[in-house]
Amino acid sequence: MTPDQALKEAASGALRPVYLVLGEERWLVDRVVSAIREAAAKGGIAGFNEDKFTAGDAPVESILGAARMLPMMAPRRFVLVRGVDRWEKKDDGDDGEGDDERGASGASGKRGVSKQLSPLDALAEYAKAPSPSAVLVLVATKLHGQRRLVTAAKKGDFLVGCEPLNRRALPGFIATVAREKGNPIAPDVADQLAELAGPELGYVVDALERLSLYVGPKQPITEDAIAQVVIRVRQSTVWELIDALGKRRLDRALAALADAYDPRDGGLRLLGAVSWSVRQMVKFESALAGGASQAEAAQRAGVAPFKANDVAQSVRQLPKGALAGWMRVLAETDLALKSSRRPAQAVLETMLMEMCAR
Repeated sequence: MTPDQALKEAASGALRPVYLVLGEERWLVDRVVSAIREAAAKGGIAGFNEDKFTAGDAPVESILGAARMLPMMAPRRFVLVRGVDRWEKKDDGDDGEGDDERGASGASGKRGVSKQLSPLDALAEYAKAPSPSAVLVLVATKLHGQRRLVTAAKKGDFLVGCEPLNRRALPGFIATVAREKGNPIAPDVADQLAELAGPELGYVVDALERLSLYVGPKQPITEDAIAQVVIRVRQSTVWELIDALGKRRLDRALAALADAYDPRDGGLRLLGAVSWSVRQMVKFESALAGGASQAEAAQRAGVAPFKANDVAQSVRQLPKGALAGWMRVLAETDLALKSSRRPAQAVLETMLMEMCAR
């Protein structure tokens, strides 16, 4: 099931006895776990029927014992286990095909010796006949798809997938969260924020919270607000930088970088702003090449009407293929900023030199 489906289920109070919350997007995981915990606590004393474990720090027997324990003055218990993937071993032979009990003469290779179930297998066994008075929530970043626990979760529909959103879906997520906060946001502005604040949803939601407080109730989230709150550089400055690059004016480009660079974010937000602007230019150029008018090209690229002339001029002054080369340089710079030991400003200066050379 999706995180939204799990949240709706929790809101209705119709909880399942077991959930396997699986995925790398921590914000979604925490949101789902919190909703299930809140729903499980209804009708009882907060924290009175609750146990939290970390896989490996506590034996699986203690976890299952907690799940089978009867609740006290409440309809159900809540048992949370984080880091379930810590129990996964590459060499334990659990491929989802074995018998429930690895037996007396068989799988262990030692006649007459019974092999104890692995913790993951023990959880899979529990899920076959779980306690009706407990909600067991198992959290893992990643588990092999052939694990008995995973296959059981898929068949039983208690697997909640919390994978990161792809880049295409992120603007829609931003628009939804902004709307929930009472702040409208234009599609092109949502796309800009996705480029600058993504892909981690925790940071995106935090940025939206700060933007909502900055613009005020019912006020739209704008490019200027993003410049003030998220990247601390106005988009007009970024376009000045793009214009200098298009005219091969490295001196002006370096001067614009010096004004816009913020050491607090290691240059990543500025790079995101430049990347977003270059993507707009790529879309704009593609639309023009397809026969669209300047106004139509601006609409398809998410360019505000009053900026269409400036973007058209920037695109037309570039030699053919320059934008494709710029995109490659931007991707290489992103990798360098995240992995190189060179100072971030020096990495960005090298980027500008390469873009001017192209």
